[in-house]
Amino acid sequence: MRIAREWATPLTIGSFAAIAVTGVLMFFHVDSGLNKAVHEWVSWLLVIGVALHVVANVASFKRYFTQARARWLIGGGLLVLALSFAPLGGSSEPPFVGPLKVLAAAPLPTLAQLAGVSTAQMRDRLRAAGLAPAGDADSVQSLAGPDLRRQVGVLRRVLVPGPAPTAGG
Repeated sequence: MRIAREWATPLTIGSFAAIAVTGVLMFFHVDSGLNKAVHEWVSWLLVIGVALHVVANVASFKRYFTQARARWLIGGGLLVLALSFAPLGGSSEPPFVGPLKVLAAAPLPTLAQLAGVSTAQMRDRLRAAGLAPAGDADSVQSLAGPDLRRQVGVLRRVLVPGPAPTAGG
């Protein structure tokens, strides 16, 4: 089967454009909406497009490995890739995770105060979220367990203004 350059190259160019723009937006923390999801999923199109582009241009591709400058550039890229797996000191968590952990560890009266409701209302909200608070020392973390995603989901449900969320929504 012959790979048509007429669609392999445009696929590579289009997916590269999407990856480049969303990557730059994420780098500067100005991404919004579906930028991250587009970046992650369209990267598969880029991989496919590049693979097909290489197959369609295999003779030209092979030539690069005979040129010293090209080998250095390819090697440099592979070195950067290898170094990207090296652990760095400090936390690899996003900066908002720390405050979320503190919020999830807050006792019920503190959480209620932040939500502008009584401790009893906060207990009701937690029950509606599927948890079983037993006392004022309970926290979202102690009730929901160590999974941060679950904790954030519970916090989202119990900290909303207005009436307590229902069990179904």
